[in-house]
Amino acid sequence: QVRLEESGGGLVQAGGSLRLSCVVSGGIISPAVLGWHRQASGNQRELVARITTDGLATYADSVAGRFTISRDNDKNMMFLQMNSLKPDDTAVYFCNVFSYSRGEDYWGKGTLVTVSS
Repeated sequence: QVRLEESGGGLVQAGGSLRLSCVVSGGIISPAVLGWHRQASGNQRELVARITTDGLATYADSVAGRFTISRDNDKNMMFLQMNSLKPDDTAVYFCNVFSYSRGEDYWGKGTLVTVSS
């Protein structure tokens, strides 16, 4: 059964750090593109970072240099290290898997990150 479960969200002061984790169950972590997206209240969901099967990472301009996406295929996990957090980073963060073998997108339920000023 495919399941994505995020953890690691919480309340942090501006300038602080958080590390989000996502457990990917169901044998879909590879070959796949893994991504983190976020949705702030009243806004559309936006891509934060993405990493390919080969480990090539790309980032939204708003987080480049502060966030780092990574994957551990052996542990069926993906991560988002978030440093120098800003109040504008406040959002629900979702992990996402596009499975090449299944041709489908999968989503977690999200974890809330709140950055206080």
